[in-house]
Amino acid sequence: MDNQKASVKKIAITYGLLLAAGTIAVSVVVYILDMHMEQHWWQSVLNFGIMVVAIVLGLKAFRTENGGFMSFVESLKTGLAISVIAGIVGAIFTYLFVTVIEPDFVAKIMEVTQDNMLEQNPNMTQEQVDSAMAITEKFMSPGVMVLFSIIGTLFFGFIISLISGLILKKDRQGL
Repeated sequence: MDNQKASVKKIAITYGLLLAAGTIAVSVVVYILDMHMEQHWWQSVLNFGIMVVAIVLGLKAFRTENGGFMSFVESLKTGLAISVIAGIVGAIFTYLFVTVIEPDFVAKIMEVTQDNMLEQNPNMTQEQVDSAMAITEKFMSPGVMVLFSIIGTLFFGFIISLISGLILKKDRQGL
């Protein structure tokens, strides 16, 4: 596209960092309030809302900088680029959180998980508890948490970009 003036990279960095800052701010507030041992529904809704706002604003900025035009493919590319930046920054924060800021986080989560499991299934044998906890522990390693953080951000970023792109796209007619 010779007429493209907008920079996906510039917009992705700006709005990706905005998205990362918003979701990290929510995490920090939850941590300060000592509510970080359990995932609350409102935290997920708030993070999703921040993601929608950041991606939609990024797509609108791209369209504005691109002379008022944006194809569906450009919207997907821009939205996913925003998600990649946010996912990488969020993954770095997650890694730092579970290894430096709160190094006992995984152990505490494992304890809470075991307590919840025994509360919901009081008749579990020790063997069943040990087996379930071994599986849970594999998913709680910092590397797996970082991977899921990036995958989740990309997945939801793709869905939001897909829907927003369909709504916000404006193709060049006759060019």
